[in-house]
Amino acid sequence: MELGQRIKQARLERGLSQRQLCGEEITRNMLSQIENGSARPSMATLTFLARQLDKPISFFLEEDVAVLPNQPVMDQLRQAYTQGEYEKIPALLEQYRAPDEVFDRERYLLEALGLMKLARQAQLQRKTVYAQTLLQRAGEAGKNSAYYTDALERERLLQLYELQPQQAVLLAQKLPQDRREQMLRATAALDTGKADQAAAILDAAPEAAAPWQYLRGHAAMKTEDYKLAVQCFLQAEQTYPMECAKALEECYRQLEDYKQAYFYACKQR
Repeated sequence: MELGQRIKQARLERGLSQRQLCGEEITRNMLSQIENGSARPSMATLTFLARQLDKPISFFLEEDVAVLPNQPVMDQLRQAYTQGEYEKIPALLEQYRAPDEVFDRERYLLEALGLMKLARQAQLQRKTVYAQTLLQRAGEAGKNSAYYTDALERERLLQLYELQPQQAVLLAQKLPQDRREQMLRATAALDTGKADQAAAILDAAPEAAAPWQYLRGHAAMKTEDYKLAVQCFLQAEQTYPMECAKALEECYRQLEDYKQAYFYACKQR
């Protein structure tokens, strides 16, 4: 029996319509294509369908296809993580056979997540060195998974900081930089009259892009550092010509460079 036929049979046995089985995860059109054999589900989709139909994934594999060797281990890894049994994860990982093109990315993600949870437990038990070791291993695992995000790496580094506050400078340098968040925080600081705070936020990770220069120029104006403001606005002038012209006019007036102030006043007409 073909894979699609097995899925359809299991759906009908459960008394589910295609729409009920799809839920919010996949489209009804995709399920129809899978059931009639014109499309094959990804492992993530097959895992979802198996869970919805209360069947093991192996039930849906075609008879002429060998069961994926790491499938049982992955099922146990998922279960251990979902149920919070993180202490089981290291032993389960020893049973995993690598490389595996199907499961490697998920396997390394689960390893990273599980070790970070174990590290938190170790930290609460004041097993500092063990917790540090777990977090180092989590970082290495994360490098091998495309599913490991900047947000997860940020959390790992912050956990390390709690264990190694003396390494604050080094760990801060490794933190993933979220430019949008940084710009938002700096803008909010400026809008609430906290120019020094805005400048500190921007200077924590300076970049040459025009939006950064424009915002940094305004922070410098607020602190009356007009020379720095001029440098920043000149860098952003091509992107924000009218806005920078107005700001530069004011900066040059404060610097008593009336010739340049007049020049930028004219540019606004």
